[in-house]
Amino acid sequence: MTADDPQELRGIQEVAASLGVTARTLRFYEDRGLIEPRRVGTARVYTRRETGRMQLILRGKRLGFSLREIEEFLDLYDADPQHVEQMRALAERCRERIEELNQQKIAIVQTLAELETIEREAMERVTAVLTETPAVP
Repeated sequence: MTADDPQELRGIQEVAASLGVTARTLRFYEDRGLIEPRRVGTARVYTRRETGRMQLILRGKRLGFSLREIEEFLDLYDADPQHVEQMRALAERCRERIEELNQQKIAIVQTLAELETIEREAMERVTAVLTETPAVP
C-alpha cells in the first residue's frame, strides 16, 4: 500500500475525530500551509502523511513550540531523508524549551511560597481580630 492508495485517504471528520481535534483545527493548519490535504471535488481528504504531520504539529503545540518552530521542523523533515538536521534542530529547541520551563518552574515555586506566606499572615490577622476580647471599661 502506498501513500496514494485510496484506502489510505480519510475525510476531514474522520481525521479530526482520530486526532481529537475539530475540522476547524485542521482547516486552520491547512490555511497556515502546514498540511496540504488533497481534494476530491470539494471534499478534503487526508493521506497517512498529512495525518502524521498533524500528529507532529499537535505534539509540538502541546510541548509549547510556536507555529514557526513547528514549520521549521516539518520543513527539515521533508528536506532531509535521514532526518539528521531535523533531529539536531529538535534537540536544540527542546533544550531551549526545557530551560524556559525550568525558569518558569522556579518562578512558580517562588510565587507559591509568597502566596502561602500572604495567606498565612492574613489568616493570622483574622484569627487575632476574632479572638481579641473587648476591653472592659
